[in-house]
Amino acid sequence: MSAFRVADLAREAAIVVCCGSGGVGKTTTAAALAVEGARAGRRACVVTIDPAKRLADALGLESLTNVPGRVVGPWDGELWALMLDTKSTFDDLVTRHADTPEQAAAILDNRLYRNMSGALSGTQEYMAMEKLYELSAEGGFDLVVVDTPPSRNALDFLEAPRRLTRFLENRVFRLLMTPTKAYFRAVGLATQTFLRTVSKTVGADVVADAVTFFQSFEGMEQGFRERAAAVDELLRAPSTSFVLVTSPRPDSVQEARFFATKLADASITVDGLIVNRVHPTFGDAPAPQGLGDLTRNLTELRALSSADDRHLRGLATLVAPAPVTRVPFLDEEVHDLAGLERIRAYL
Repeated sequence: MSAFRVADLAREAAIVVCCGSGGVGKTTTAAALAVEGARAGRRACVVTIDPAKRLADALGLESLTNVPGRVVGPWDGELWALMLDTKSTFDDLVTRHADTPEQAAAILDNRLYRNMSGALSGTQEYMAMEKLYELSAEGGFDLVVVDTPPSRNALDFLEAPRRLTRFLENRVFRLLMTPTKAYFRAVGLATQTFLRTVSKTVGADVVADAVTFFQSFEGMEQGFRERAAAVDELLRAPSTSFVLVTSPRPDSVQEARFFATKLADASITVDGLIVNRVHPTFGDAPAPQGLGDLTRNLTELRALSSADDRHLRGLATLVAPAPVTRVPFLDEEVHDLAGLERIRAYL
């Protein structure tokens, strides 16, 4: 995509993934893009996987849930928003792929699953991918804008589908999927000894919960594997765009360069670069003399603007030919739809 404009995207379901480090206005940018989509007549949904309330605040809402909620505003289309609830999404996924209600109940009631679904590393990122797929394929939306975690965590977000597939194909996982008696016949003496040692260390109940969980999971892995492949394909589809969000601060630019490089390594291009909180420029005319503080302030602002240009030059070259949009410092934080409208005007 040579230029990024929500209104120009094809009428098929489109995904916009907003990436970047923390504190650069990424959530606000995602919300503003979704507002632009709604103004362009789209049925748009913005979703955050950040548990903080920044998205709700930007939309002027008290709270968000794991189910899309409609945001009323002056647009021809529709605007919806949600905040990912990892455990609820995981529960829904288990229920979807279980062969019977009894199988789903056995997994949902398992102590290992209850701990894993809320705390296991990588679970949040994969459930974010599942929610993205659900909204795109089944939610009836034609534009979904995703606000990702800070950039280095967002890499987990992008890699989650393939990581889940590797896990499902792992030999240890396949052994644990085998019924208990057959399992102990299949594995060697060393593995049995290892399990007994683990039982003494963490408790026999923990090992029993693990074996029960994997047995209950039997038959569902293919559904998870197919879903992970579909999500991975969705991320690389022509209708998916990646927008990199940063500020001109050196540390933010460095993070943006890191993320752009990682995207390139994954054969994913940046479709737009948005730079928030840029210092204003005041032309090339000499600063007026004899006005004291005004002259000094103008000189300092020009120096800051020049520094912004230096910091961003290499990043703009790295993501070329993606267009670069600069959003200046605003006089107040964005906390409602009126503030989002100001951001949208620059985008």
